[in-house]
Amino acid sequence: MVCALGAAVCFGTATVLQAIAARAAARGPESSGSSAGSPGGASSGASGVDAALLLRALREWRYIAGLALDGVGFVLQIAALRSLPIYTVGAALAASLAVTAVVAAWLLHVRLSGLEWGAVAVVCAGLAMLGLASGEEGDKTGSTGLKYAMLGTAVVVLLLGALAGRLPDRGRALALGLGAGFGFGVVEVSVRLIDGLTPSVLFTNPATYALLLGGGAAFLLLTSALQRGSVTTATAGLVIGETIGPAVVGVVWLGDRTREGLAWLAVLGFAVAVAGALALARFGEAPVEVDESESVVP
Repeated sequence: MVCALGAAVCFGTATVLQAIAARAAARGPESSGSSAGSPGGASSGASGVDAALLLRALREWRYIAGLALDGVGFVLQIAALRSLPIYTVGAALAASLAVTAVVAAWLLHVRLSGLEWGAVAVVCAGLAMLGLASGEEGDKTGSTGLKYAMLGTAVVVLLLGALAGRLPDRGRALALGLGAGFGFGVVEVSVRLIDGLTPSVLFTNPATYALLLGGGAAFLLLTSALQRGSVTTATAGLVIGETIGPAVVGVVWLGDRTREGLAWLAVLGFAVAVAGALALARFGEAPVEVDESESVVP
C-alpha cells in the first residue's frame, strides 16, 4: 500500500507541473494570435491528439520534471501491482487528484473550498477502508486471449484520440479523458500479465506491447486533455476509465480478492475513494500562476 500511495503522490505532484507546462506550450509561437490557450480555441482543430503540443511541452522544464516524477510513480505502481489487487492500486492512483489539490493549495496558493477539503478527507477515508479490506493480488496469470485483448484496447485508445477532435467541446473532453483513463488501465492490467523479464519472454508477450502502446497513447491524450475543452469533464473520464474497468478485470479474470468477510468494505472503500476523486476533478489541471510579463489565459 505504501508503494501505491507513493505513486499517487508522484503522479499528483507531476500533474501540477505538467498542467503549467501544457498551458505554457499552448501559448507558444504556434498559437500566437489565436485562442489556442483557451478551451475550445482554434488549436482544437481536426484531431484530438496534438503531437505538436506534446513536443512543445517537452521543451518546458516543468514538464520534464513532471515526467521524471511520473517515471518514479510508474516504478512504484508496478511494485504495488505485484502485491496488491488492481482495484486497490487503481483507487490509490485516482486519489492522486487529492494530492494535486493539496499541492496546488500549497505551492500555487489555490484556495480550496470546505467541500473540496472534505473531498480530500473522503478520498483518504476510502483508501483507509481499502487498505483494511484488500487481500493479496490474484494468483491467475491471465490467458493469451486477455493479453491480446489488452493490445487491441491500446490500439482502440489511440484511434479514439485521433477521432476525438471531430466531437463537440464537451464530448471531445470526455473522449480524451476516457481514452487516457483506458490507456492507463491497460498499463495496470498489462503489468500483471507480464510473467517474466527475460528478453525471450518480454518480446513474445502481447502484454508488453499493450503496456507500451497504452501508456504512450494515454500520455498523449492526457496532454491534449489538459489544454482542450472542460478539464473537469476530461478528468472525470480519466478517473472512471482507469479505475472501474481494470478493477473488474482483476476480480473476474486475474483472481483478485478481499480479506475474508470484508468484500463489502472493499466495495465501499473503492466507491468512496473514486467518488472523492471525482469531486476533485477540476484539479486534473491545477490553476496556473503566470508571470506578469505573460498574458493571462482565461
